[in-house]
Amino acid sequence: MKVTVVGATGLVGTRMLAVLAERRFPVDELIPVASERSAGRALEWGGKSWEVVTPDRAVEARPHLALFSAGGSTSLEWAPRFAEAGCVVVDNSSAWRMDPHKKLVVPEVNGDVLEAGDRIIANPNCSTIQMVMVLKPLHDRYGVRRVVVSTYQSVTGTGKAAVDQLMNERAGLEGPMAYRYPIDLNLIPQIDVFMANGYTKEEMKMILETRKILGDQSIAVTATAVRVPVMGGHSESVNIELASPPDLEEVRQLLGAMPGVIVLDNPDAFEYPMPGIHAHERDEVFVGRIRLDESRPNSINCWIVSDNLRKGAATNAVQIAEQLLLRGWLPG
Repeated sequence: MKVTVVGATGLVGTRMLAVLAERRFPVDELIPVASERSAGRALEWGGKSWEVVTPDRAVEARPHLALFSAGGSTSLEWAPRFAEAGCVVVDNSSAWRMDPHKKLVVPEVNGDVLEAGDRIIANPNCSTIQMVMVLKPLHDRYGVRRVVVSTYQSVTGTGKAAVDQLMNERAGLEGPMAYRYPIDLNLIPQIDVFMANGYTKEEMKMILETRKILGDQSIAVTATAVRVPVMGGHSESVNIELASPPDLEEVRQLLGAMPGVIVLDNPDAFEYPMPGIHAHERDEVFVGRIRLDESRPNSINCWIVSDNLRKGAATNAVQIAEQLLLRGWLPG
């Protein structure tokens, strides 16, 4: 099994390598890929030293699996080249997510859509992944009609430059700005660029991807995405309107039975999910503050938290690869 990680030295790429090792994915040969300035350096993984190479050299090595986390432009250019060389690509960028000919997969939610001929498979947006993990069992039981979500997204979602900006500001140091404004002791109600409709690209990703993953274009979704001075994971306040009246105890049971979801919902004991305390370096999606929306029929509110670098990116990508391996579509 030859596995390449494109963007191996970035925040998500390093998590992909960690998750591959933790989950004992069968890698016989690792081909780490980064930019030309990083090419030639040694990367330690699995008790061995591997040379970091450029994408063209990785394609020549004809890997069986490529995990991409190097941005949309890189994916648009190189994912087809890897696919043409017989490789299966799992791409973490937004490049292929809404392509009608590409699968957009959260294994616990819609892993059944994968087929043997898939050569480029899209990993959803981190905020979308954690939300659909909660929506799936509710949609199956009650039918989801409308979702209103406000996100509280970690600076790690932007990358190392944003983490450095936060730490510099917290220490009172000057440094490069990943954001237009300070992030320490501040919130920025803009993630990605603004679209013509006034929504940001991040918000539109959540709207469009949710419908595609759940396979239901009738679900109404509206989103507001906010960057917060937090590390450890993304949080979401979600209002869900259902097609039939929900029973809260059944809702908790359904969510508790969903693989990869942990219900943490005990207000009397002040127990509710928090990114830095519960989600950080975990693969599960945590949900709490589950309650009826007393202002609208058949509706509930909840609070969802997950580590955006793991389940929101690296772990989900590796889980997709595990599905391919399990079905005999990868060597191993």
